[in-house]
Amino acid sequence: QVQLVESGGGLVQAGGSLRLSCAASGRTASNYAMAWFRQAPGKDRDFVATISWTGGSTVYADSVKGRFTISRDNAKNMVWLQMNSLKPEDTSIYYCAARAWRTSTTPGEYNTWGQGTQVTVSS
Repeated sequence: QVQLVESGGGLVQAGGSLRLSCAASGRTASNYAMAWFRQAPGKDRDFVATISWTGGSTVYADSVKGRFTISRDNAKNMVWLQMNSLKPEDTSIYYCAARAWRTSTTPGEYNTWGQGTQVTVSS
């Protein structure tokens, strides 16, 4: 079983940048697809980005395309989400998630989750 711990959240002004980190431990995460989701209070958990276990394939939600970049380093068991040109509507708790092999944009298909990190973007 893989354990995930997110970090890097915080308060930033609109137009600013943050980089979220997700550290994986336990069973090797190198053959896991990884993803970021986010959830605002009272709303569903939404897909943000996913990356294949090789790192060669990425998918982004339309709302973040061109602003966010997901990346990974399997040797370090790390996944990152670089967030640029942040908007107030990006304010959410961001969660890192893992599933074996294939990527997915559906949160219900991920069986391993981190505890989340809060991102707040002020206008």
